[in-house]
Amino acid sequence: MLTFRSPAELPVDFGPSAVTVGKFDGVHGGHRAVIQRLRAIAEERGLSAVVVTFDRHPLSLLNPDSCPEALVSNERKIDLLASTGIDATLILTFDRALSDLSPEAFVTSTIVNALHGRVVLVGADFRFGAGGAGDVTLLRELGRKHGFEVLMVDDVTPDGERRVSSTWIRELLADGQVEAAAALMGSLPTVRGVVVHGQHRGRSMGIPTANLSPELEGYVPADGVYAAWLKTDGRVYPAAVSVGNNPTFEGVPDKQVEAHVLDEEFELYGETVEISFVKRVRPMEKFADARALAAQMQEDVRQIAEVLSSE
Repeated sequence: MLTFRSPAELPVDFGPSAVTVGKFDGVHGGHRAVIQRLRAIAEERGLSAVVVTFDRHPLSLLNPDSCPEALVSNERKIDLLASTGIDATLILTFDRALSDLSPEAFVTSTIVNALHGRVVLVGADFRFGAGGAGDVTLLRELGRKHGFEVLMVDDVTPDGERRVSSTWIRELLADGQVEAAAALMGSLPTVRGVVVHGQHRGRSMGIPTANLSPELEGYVPADGVYAAWLKTDGRVYPAAVSVGNNPTFEGVPDKQVEAHVLDEEFELYGETVEISFVKRVRPMEKFADARALAAQMQEDVRQIAEVLSSE
């Protein structure tokens, strides 16, 4: 998959293309259904399949107080988009200049001039341009003017009622339901961060852990202990992961993510790792002392090994 960071990066002879535009946070099942149709149309008509997305949620600029937390980092989003088999992604910097573009200016600069769009797939609630002034009706008018067709895509509703959305997935993760979130996403919920030095309490109890920096990328699920996969340097390891402030001890920050790699021991300080959550095995608990916690951690490791062995 080709990745472009601005319309100016595209070669002048790029396309013609089939295009869809959106935030694509999490690249979830609804997004994947759109992309599947996009690819089918592109193949049928001899077009390049292109996703146009943004480097941040628009609300982070327009209304930061109501901006939701991102499900995935930009790097993870690009990886997930690449896994769908599309030809290219154009990831735009959502800055003041982009937010001020009129609907027609956005369509002309991006879909028409840069991507040479012939087909544009959007949902019924699609909005674009400054202040969200553009809608599907206007997009169709611009399509007739500039020579592209606008096609509608239906929502994906696995329960027959609620459509798959990033909001729904965040609700599930906030409740620790990582399996249900993964089912909607089509991939495991994942965070990415740098391993930093902690208090070494895990090592003293015979279960060393890698502490991730608080500056994580991705949505951290509810407090608890999880079966997970840890990826570093291209290799993937089974891991027991704790999320939370570990109330057995004082001074542990909220939402601390600690990973114990099963059956391996190596230094990860300074390394960037990805943790993909598979299942929550228990909520966060306070134990009488370190000895009681250590016994529970050994049981956690046993349960997690069983969970991951079936994955």
